[in-house]
Amino acid sequence: MALTVGVTNRCNVQKKAGPGDKMQVAKPSAAEIRLPMLWLSLLYGHIKASMAASHGIHSATEVVKCLLAGADVTMTTSALLQHGVEHLTTLVDGLQQWMQQKGYDSISQMKGTMSQRLASDPSAFERANYIKLLEAYKINPVQA
Repeated sequence: MALTVGVTNRCNVQKKAGPGDKMQVAKPSAAEIRLPMLWLSLLYGHIKASMAASHGIHSATEVVKCLLAGADVTMTTSALLQHGVEHLTTLVDGLQQWMQQKGYDSISQMKGTMSQRLASDPSAFERANYIKLLEAYKINPVQA
C-alpha cells in the first residue's frame, strides 16, 4: 500500500514561452510544507504503507526534513520542472552531505527519527507541532 502526503492542488505551474525553457513553479511557503510533514510524523510507524512526501519539495533541506518525519520518498517534480533535471544532482548531493555530517550511513537509518512514534513525550510532540502550524498561518482580512 502507498500513501502520498501533501497538498498538491496548491502548486501553481506556468510554462514559459519557447521550447526547452524551464517551467515557472510557485514554491509553497514553509507554513504549507509543515502540514504534510506533521502528518508524515504522526503516521510513521502506525500504518503499514509506504509514504511519499509531496507538495513542492525544492531543496535538500526539505528532502531531509520529510525523510526524518517518516517519508519513504520525496516527490520533487515541481523542483525539476523549475530548475531542470540537473537539479536532481543538487538534491542528492545535499542529502548525502547532510547524512555524512550527521553520521548517517543510510536513509533507512534516519527515516522517522523525528516522528511522533519516537518522541519521548508523544502528546507534547503533537501539541507543539499543532501550535507551530497555527502560528505559521496568517489571517488575511476579507477585502470588501
